[in-house]
Parts: sequence; structure tokens; C-alpha cells
Amino acid sequence: MRSNPFSQISRRTLLRGAGVTVGLPWLESIPVWGSSSAQEGSEGSFPKRFAALFMACGINPDHWWAKGAGSDMELGKSLAPMEPLKNKMNFISGLFNKNSTGVGIHPGQTGNILSGASLQKGSELRGGISVDQVLANQLGQQTVQASLVLGCEQPITGYHETNFSMAYSSHISWQNATSPVPMEVYPSLAFDSLFDNRGSRRNQSVLDRVKEQAASLSLDVSGGDRAKLDEFLTSVREVEKRAERMRMEKESAAERAQDQPLIRMKRPDNGLPEDIREHMRLMCDIVALAFQMDKTRIATLLLCRDISGLFYPFLDARNAHHSASHNEKSDEFERISTYYCSQLAYLASRLDQMQEGDGTVLDHSCLMFINNMWRGSTHDSSNVPLLTAGGLGGSLQTGRVLNFRDKGDDQRKLCSFYLSLMHRMGHNADRFGDADTPLADL
Repeated sequence: MRSNPFSQISRRTLLRGAGVTVGLPWLESIPVWGSSSAQEGSEGSFPKRFAALFMACGINPDHWWAKGAGSDMELGKSLAPMEPLKNKMNFISGLFNKNSTGVGIHPGQTGNILSGASLQKGSELRGGISVDQVLANQLGQQTVQASLVLGCEQPITGYHETNFSMAYSSHISWQNATSPVPMEVYPSLAFDSLFDNRGSRRNQSVLDRVKEQAASLSLDVSGGDRAKLDEFLTSVREVEKRAERMRMEKESAAERAQDQPLIRMKRPDNGLPEDIREHMRLMCDIVALAFQMDKTRIATLLLCRDISGLFYPFLDARNAHHSASHNEKSDEFERISTYYCSQLAYLASRLDQMQEGDGTVLDHSCLMFINNMWRGSTHDSSNVPLLTAGGLGGSLQTGRVLNFRDKGDDQRKLCSFYLSLMHRMGHNADRFGDADTPLADL
């Protein structure tokens, strides 16, 4: 009779082979996160994750609303994609970044969206470290990658008419006051970073390199876990195939470009997918895999940069993103707002399908969807559109509508919200940005 292997296998079990490491999802047969205590599977025994998804230039304010609570919560038209997950979301209104008001439009409202810092004009960048990187510095040593910083639109250079650098419009993740975190916009390279895919290793499937170990592990787990393992490996392979197709497009673009930097070329000539739906969906899947495998616990995804030039022909939208935002109450921009909300809904639903103990990866995470302004026509940043999904290991109550609009400015600081998230994730900072107290009633 085969001896019971479960007490011998650490939750940190990894599939290794030929220069690749594949982290396993949670399996009930294997002790949770290396623990063999009686508390295995409890909420507190799972890692907490944080991801920020960013949309620029405001939303359609007529349809961006929620009221009620829990299963009785009513959602505005633009939030309809979150309907299946409203018990696990929070709609938050009225928060703002003081240092993004009264400074001019666009870059000055974007480069500090995750830091709350005062931004310097002119040739020298100066702002502040973003909340994702504070968490990465504190928690990143527990994972292979401290953070994952992705984008779906190339950054732009130069200066805005307000004399702010366009680097502020192009980056939301900052490693310090003067340097943005390099953002990966190519899905194939983002996928490679998860599996240390380099050089000739890219010519062989990740799963082919670990198939013997995967087959051996499959014999040592329960029938239910065997099905979960198969489902997980199938998911990895499906993402890998899509990333590989995009790798070929990038390589062809590099050959055509010759000496011209890809960053200066428009899609699809630069090797990025012409259909932004394909690009965003794959980036969301890469974040989902990274969280499921515990490759990282911190991620940012810039869905579009500020002053975005993205087009949405599949939405019957004739104007580019930035131009459409100047008529934010139009049906066209409502469709755009709804589409971006659907990206949060997609990632949240992916994580909610990943079982971890009695909950899901979403239950142990906080996904934050944020925009740099409320109305594009007036560039109003006095009220930041904000949604969250996930309960952060039971530390964040969900299914709520929280309105801070009538509070005093000291009680509706966006950085107070970030400070609250830091505390819930185990980093007890005294202050962050312009806040020295957590957000009340969160």
C-alpha cells in the first residue's frame, strides 16, 4: 500500500524542470502554505494579494453609481459587469488626491494616483513611491517576484502644456520619487517573467519541461485535487499559447522596425495586438496566474494611459479614448466605461473560480479599480471613481456602498484608504502620502 504522502509534501511544492518553476495552486491534499497546524485552510493562513487596475480620463457619471448593500445592491449601467460579484465588491465615492487638484489637467492628476505625492513640473521627475511598491518592498521577499507591473498601452514621452512630464501620464507605479517602475506591455514577455523563460527555453512549452514531475505528483494527491491540477495546467497551457502568438507578432515587428524603437511605433506595427480586447484579457489572465501560483502578491495593470489614444471599434465608438472622454455623458463613453468595468469583473471572476480552502483567491485578495478623474470634460479630480473586489482574507468587509463626498477633506483622503489597505496586509506604516490616519468606516 502506498504510504500517505500528504504529510510529506509542503504547500510550497513546485514543479521544476529545465530552467522553469511552476508554482502550484492550492490543493486540499497538500498542507496550506507549508503549515501543518490545525488551522490549515483558515482565512488567515492564506497570503493576501493586492492589484490595482487603472483607467484614465474619467467615466460616464450618469451611470457610475451603486446603492443598497449585499445581494440587494443596485448597480448603475456602467457597473453591470459586476452584478454577479456585487456581494464581494465595494463601491466607494468621494475620495480624492489633494495634490492632484488645482495643478492643471492630465499628468498632474495621474502620476500620483497611487502615491498622493506632490509632483514636480519641468525636466526633473519628482513625486513619491506608490502604494503597490511600498507593499512590494515590505512583502515581496516572500515571493519570486516582488511585484508585477503591466500595461496595455505604450508610455509616451515629452511634456504636456501644463509643463508636467508625460511620464506622469504613462506610469502609475513608482519605485521612488524620481523613477517609475518599468512597465511591461508585451504579454509574451510578461508571461516569460512568470516562468523565467529565456533564450532557447522559449522553444519548449513550460508544461513539457515539468510533465514528469506533474505526472508523479498527480499520483500522490486526491481525485479532486487531480482534477484541479489538470485544470490548472490546462489554463497555463492556454495562456502560453496565446502569449506565444503575440511573441511572434512582436518578433516580426522588431524585424520590420530595424533601427526604429518599437515604443515610437503605433499598434499593431509595434507588435502589440490590434484588438485591445485580446491584449487586456491576456494581461488579466497573467495577473490571475501569478496570484494563483503565488509568484507575486502585488500587481498593477495600466489598462490605458492618461490622454489615451486607444480606439474601440467593437463598441461602435468613433472617437479615441481621450476625445470620447470630453463628452463623458454620451452613450459612446458609457459603453467605454462599461467595457473597462468588465475588465475588473473578468479578473475578479477568474480569481473567484480559484479555490483556496473554504474560500477563493479573490476572497484573499483586494482588486482595486481606479480612475484619475470623475469627468473628462472638466477634468474634475475632486472625486475619484473607485471600486474594490475581494475581502482581503476577511479583513475587508464587502457588499457595501461607501460615500465620503460629504465628509471633510481630511476624512476623504485617498491615501487614508491606501494606509488602511497597508495595515490589513500587515504593514503598519504610520503614514502614507498625505495621510497619517487610516480611512474611517472602511
